[in-house]
Amino acid sequence: MHEPRPKHLPPERSLRAGWRDLNAFTYLDPRFEVEATKGRHAVTEASASQPLAGYRLVVKDNIDVAGMPCSSGTPGLRGYVPKRDAPAVTLLRNAGAEIVGKANMHELAYGITSNNAAFGPVRNPRDPRYFAGGSSGGTAAAIAAGVVHAGLGTDTGGSSRIPAALTGIVGFRPTVGRYPMEGVARISPTRDVIGPMGLSVHDVSVLDAVLTGTPTLRVDDVDLRGLRIGLPQEHFQQSLHPEMERVLRRVVEVLREAGVVFIDADLRDVAALNAAVGFPIVLFETKPALEHYLRESGLQLSLRQLYEAIASPDVKAIIAQVLDDVISDKGYRSALLVERPRLQGLFRDYFAQHAVEAVLFPTTPLPACPVEGSDLTVSLNGSSVPTFTTFIRNTDPSSNAGIPAISLPAGFSRGDELESLHLPLGIELDGPAGSDRRLLAIAAAIEAVLHRHAFNR
Repeated sequence: MHEPRPKHLPPERSLRAGWRDLNAFTYLDPRFEVEATKGRHAVTEASASQPLAGYRLVVKDNIDVAGMPCSSGTPGLRGYVPKRDAPAVTLLRNAGAEIVGKANMHELAYGITSNNAAFGPVRNPRDPRYFAGGSSGGTAAAIAAGVVHAGLGTDTGGSSRIPAALTGIVGFRPTVGRYPMEGVARISPTRDVIGPMGLSVHDVSVLDAVLTGTPTLRVDDVDLRGLRIGLPQEHFQQSLHPEMERVLRRVVEVLREAGVVFIDADLRDVAALNAAVGFPIVLFETKPALEHYLRESGLQLSLRQLYEAIASPDVKAIIAQVLDDVISDKGYRSALLVERPRLQGLFRDYFAQHAVEAVLFPTTPLPACPVEGSDLTVSLNGSSVPTFTTFIRNTDPSSNAGIPAISLPAGFSRGDELESLHLPLGIELDGPAGSDRRLLAIAAAIEAVLHRHAFNR
């Protein structure tokens, strides 16, 4: 890993609130307090042995960092301070990264708003009246606000990509099993991954390279002329917010002009297949996964005790179902061994039969919503819809299939009658299992085109 890092970072975003008002951190190293007010600095001192030298990172508060609290955003773990780094954190430190703090999150990673009743809500850097997305909302907000260069989230059903889309940064979900997952408070070993997040695809690709031992930091150049990308409408483009629909049309138009060949083909019955996989797996696996984390961390705490201390009503209701064993062993095994392979086969066949290297769709059907009053339902096209299932609608299928996915900034909603830029919107690219570096390369090429057309500024 010897390639030089860019000498200059993109200009800082214009923020309506100071970074402290965003509540992005559950813990910030006191040595970093003064430096944080200065924003990001250009990183030029990277070397072959220290490719992340000078790189400031924030780590989601469900990933162990030695000497820093690791609460998973829940009161029952508020005083827990790990003695060892998670292996993923060790890899980043060995590459020269400075871990400056822990990021606020949706409690126990079970939600998409990061409106945390124990630690307070994470607010959107673009407009603090709105949420930052979740569950990795603090990581996204700290990056978007210019406090750190990049960071780690986790992603079970969209938790790195959704906040990335809603705050205007890049969020990556790797193929399941690509990164070491020890030292993470997991809720579903089948679905959970660590999700690198950054201001650019380059930031994310560097973290991916370090976490996997890939010898080159940069991804290959991709010529978009003739690149085939699937453009499914069924499920992924249904019931979109008008501003999301407008931005998607413009993205597709610009990429077509750049030479991308879009294949209008649907992932047939993806919604039904996904529903048969998602909740049956995660609700069954949460109990043993959290119990394993508590045991391995040496905590004298039962899952029942953890549950009793949960502060966020939406999360408490979910964990109550987990404790009640709402998913039977038979139902779980069917979801894991029958339905999930069918969903994986649907994606695998789609990529092969249509000769496409990725599929493209909106990361979320709508922009961020107000912090207040959005825990359970939000308004979409005049209807009241469930917050959680609406925001994970497009990100969840690739999570359950275990394939790589990335969210890119795609533009902004128009905020008022003057058509001023307001809330960020994102597009997602999903690729075949194991195609992580190729997907990052495609994303980098698309990012460059969108940047030239001022989509992400």
